[in-house]
Order: sequence, then structure tokens, then C-alpha cells
Amino acid sequence: MRIVVLADNRKISSDFQIEHGLCIYIETDQHKILLDTGASDIFIQNAKKLGVNLKAVDYVFISHGHSDHIGGLSFFLELNTKAKVIMSSVIQNQSYFSKRDGLHSISTKFDFDTYRKRIIFVDKELLITDGIQIYTNQSKKCATPLGNKNLFKKEDNGELILDDFNHELIFTIGKEKLLVYTGCAHNGLLNILETVTMSTSIPINWVLGGFHLLAPRKEILYESESEITAIGNALQSQYSKTIFLTGHCTGENAFTTLSQILTNHLIQFYCGYSENI
Repeated sequence: MRIVVLADNRKISSDFQIEHGLCIYIETDQHKILLDTGASDIFIQNAKKLGVNLKAVDYVFISHGHSDHIGGLSFFLELNTKAKVIMSSVIQNQSYFSKRDGLHSISTKFDFDTYRKRIIFVDKELLITDGIQIYTNQSKKCATPLGNKNLFKKEDNGELILDDFNHELIFTIGKEKLLVYTGCAHNGLLNILETVTMSTSIPINWVLGGFHLLAPRKEILYESESEITAIGNALQSQYSKTIFLTGHCTGENAFTTLSQILTNHLIQFYCGYSENI
């Protein structure tokens, strides 16, 4: 399995453009898959530099409805004429807002009518094809990220309510060893992993995506070091053989604390990162 990060907040080379968004390309012997599409068309420009042929992609997985994950979808569908798009059925009827740095929309205008025949809408656990599984979040055993307190969705009557992330899906790929894609893990990394392990006995070898453990900003605090340490200890205890690859919404302080616990199981990705696993 080949992993290539096409859009992320970080880069280590001036060759690539970055943004607050996430897009990751995965290639297996059977499939070419795009995990989210970032916030714009940056992923397309970076893909050209990385030798990734987006016209050959079979599936696009949209982890949730926020613009930093679905914003590039219309650009992709203009380029690629065959891929099926997998997303939660509720995304088409919801709009999303953030109060971080002042109230603003984090929705994306998307023409669902034009592309409806290419979209697989998901509202429950679904096997897409052999070795590719979609889960809705079921476990609520552990805490959800504190950064969620700034995120809202709009009711039909116009009222803003806290986002419950019913639009967030989990993607897994593999038959004997699983890769789990978390998107932003708004429902909580530990809850996501428990949802998967409750549904399958296949071992989780890799976890890929953001953990939504945000860096503090001015007076705004999120998870404390002790809370991040507790998450790290739980991961080490329950998933000691799993490799975690993270970036995007995993803050530097969280990554540093987790890396002291997970040591060589934790990798920070960036735009242009490529790995064969």
C-alpha cells in the first residue's frame, strides 16, 4: 500500500503548496483512493509534482462535511470522470460553522444534483468492496476533543447548535491488516478505534489522519498535557503494535507529548510525505 499526502498544513519542501486542509492518496494492488480533498485545488497541483494520476482514482472518501476536507471535491470531479464519492447522507442537508477566530462558515457550496449519480451516500455501516469498509461512529465511551466546543451546525429553523458530528465516517482498508483513516477524529480517536475493533477482529496495523488535539491559542486551552498523556497511554496499552501517522489538526504540543509515549510508533506527516506500508 502506498500513501502520499497531497494537502496538509505542513511541508518540508518549498516545492509544495500548503493549506488548512487534508487530502491523502492511497494506492493498493486493486484500488486508487483519495481520502478527502482538502480545502481547494491545491491537492491537484501537488499531485502533479508527486507523480500521482488523479484521473485514475476509483474512490473518494469524504470523512466529514467541513470545508477543509470537502472543499476540493468539485475540482476533482471536473478532472476525474469515473470515481465514486463516499460520504455521509446528512452532509447534503447540513451547514457548518466555527466560532474560532469569530463566527464563520466552514461549509462548501457543492452541486449535489449534478454529481448525485457518482455519490454513495452512507447512513450505516457499509462494505464498499472487498477490503474497503465504512463505519458510522457508534462508541461514545471516551471523551471527544475539546476543540469541538467551537464547532456548530445550523438547524432548519436557523438556530446554531453544537455539532454532534453525525456526518463523520470511518474508513478502513485491508483484509488481513487494517489501515484506519480518522479524518479529523472529531468523535475522538479512542472512540473511532473502539468502533472498528467492536466490528472486526482484523488487527489495526496503521492509523492515518488528524487527531483533533489542537494547540492552545492565546487564552484558549484545549486538552491539557495530562489529558493528552492519558490518550497516549491508552493507545500504547490497547494498540501497542499499531503505527500512527498524523498531521493536519494534531497540534505540535500534542504530537510531542504523544511521541514520548508512543516513541517509534508515531509519525508526523506533511505535504509531500510518501510511504509504502
